[in-house]
Amino acid sequence: MSKSEINYINLVLIHIGIAVIIFYMPFLSKIYALLISVFGFYYIIKKNNKDNEVLYVSAYLVGAEVFLRMTGGNLNNEYVKVVVSLLMLLGFVLSGFSKSSIVYWLYFLLLIPAVFITMTNQDVNVEVRKAITFNISGPICLGLCALYCYRRRLAYSQLQNVVILFGLPIIAVLVYLLLFNPSVRDVVRGTQSNFATSGGYGPNQVATILGLGMFVFFCQLIFMSKSRRMMALNVFLFVITSYRAIVTFSRGGVITGFAMIVFMLIAAYLFSNSSGKRKLKWIVFVSGILALSIWSYSVVQTSGLITKRYANQDATGREKKDRLGGREVIMGTELTLFKENPVLGVGIGMGKSYREQMLGQEVASHNEITRLLSEHGMFGLFILLILLITPVILFLNNYQNIYFFSFYVFWLLTINHAAMRIAAPAFVYALSLLNVQFNPVEKVKKEMV
Repeated sequence: MSKSEINYINLVLIHIGIAVIIFYMPFLSKIYALLISVFGFYYIIKKNNKDNEVLYVSAYLVGAEVFLRMTGGNLNNEYVKVVVSLLMLLGFVLSGFSKSSIVYWLYFLLLIPAVFITMTNQDVNVEVRKAITFNISGPICLGLCALYCYRRRLAYSQLQNVVILFGLPIIAVLVYLLLFNPSVRDVVRGTQSNFATSGGYGPNQVATILGLGMFVFFCQLIFMSKSRRMMALNVFLFVITSYRAIVTFSRGGVITGFAMIVFMLIAAYLFSNSSGKRKLKWIVFVSGILALSIWSYSVVQTSGLITKRYANQDATGREKKDRLGGREVIMGTELTLFKENPVLGVGIGMGKSYREQMLGQEVASHNEITRLLSEHGMFGLFILLILLITPVILFLNNYQNIYFFSFYVFWLLTINHAAMRIAAPAFVYALSLLNVQFNPVEKVKKEMV
């Protein structure tokens, strides 16, 4: 085995060990969270961010966020978003940012009016600081990540390192899930999202990060498995990640992970020569058999309930009235609020309060698109246009980011079913703005301030 393969296997084993230790000694999760941040800042400063170490540390944190949340390691709900935002600021200091990134400065300006609307709200039942913090941390994290990544040149090998660093802490998630719930068959009783198979934490967020893991380990299998041993390891990681994602019974993350893989394969096919295209056809064929096998095993382990879940049926086979787990109602209230407040919106974080009046209960938004419209009004519409159009324009000027479509679709699909609860959609979106180069790392230079 090569040195890189040995290092990869050692890192996999280390993260298996981390999961086992924290499972039996949960208080260590907070120490783990602190160590990631402290060591990360030290590492970046020591290296002077010459090889964009900011992206490496951020990718690892993003991959670890759900593990920290499910094990009680998060110091607060916005911990990873705040640390990633601070890492980007450190990156600005050490490496600057693109002079032409004015569009994301405009993005920040467009966020401000909704903040003032909330600050001047007279509703005594609203905790203004909490309402603003909960809803602004994700957009700010996205904006700072976007400013850092905007047209930043990155070698393809460096981007591969970022993808690997996503996956390492996801291995810890997998091991923790297996320890928490070794037998799926024993805990599945219905077709609703299952907390038992999700490590006792929110199935939506667990499925989201596992969906990202599906993509990561599939890419490792296709692009980085140069020996049979590595191929076997990455096949195993892909299979177990896909299976555990499916049995959370949360569909959004699984569908997103599958879509990322499909778009990656399409991009790889378009960028390949005739020999590469022939190999990819075989990869697609074998992958199809593998996917069918994973699904079949999931059906057996859930006694067929997973099929009913994806057919939008309850355990008895009756079709459910709503297809999005009640999200349609929330989205409907947000579109109503947008129609009633089309210019300034109701104010950031105020949608939850208005929904209490409209529905009789406080329900947080699951859809970042409708939330932006209801709480930011027309400013939210302009924000969406910036976010949707800018990456596409940049990609048309640089076709070398083979993961562009996968990153873009991850952000777009995730914010539609999980809003921006975690940092992953913010950071992954920013990766679609990179100027990827198939050159050696030492030849990559930054066109920065």
